[in-house]
Amino acid sequence: MPKISKNASVQTVITTFEMTPGTCHDLLDALTDAYAEFISKQPGFISAGLHVNDAQTRIANYSQWDRREDFLAMLRTPEMRDRNRKINEMCKSFEPVMYDVAETFGGS
Repeated sequence: MPKISKNASVQTVITTFEMTPGTCHDLLDALTDAYAEFISKQPGFISAGLHVNDAQTRIANYSQWDRREDFLAMLRTPEMRDRNRKINEMCKSFEPVMYDVAETFGGS
């Protein structure tokens, strides 16, 4: 489970996927399989979460990695390049962006 902390020394990647409601569950299945079978086993992987909006037109993926280089190495593997080609066919667009946690807040 992702732990969001300003003081954590991890690389955060948030990827948004845009799709039609008709392909949302197919894309979610493909992403779930990618994490279960491949991504979660890669060096530097810490955790991830998949989020679907109410209209089923967007999926947000929050992942954490030890280092930026670990995430980039995973993307460059033949396995992930093949998976990303298939994922791209199921959605209008997707974009991974690396972030640093600037601040966190907790409620009571």
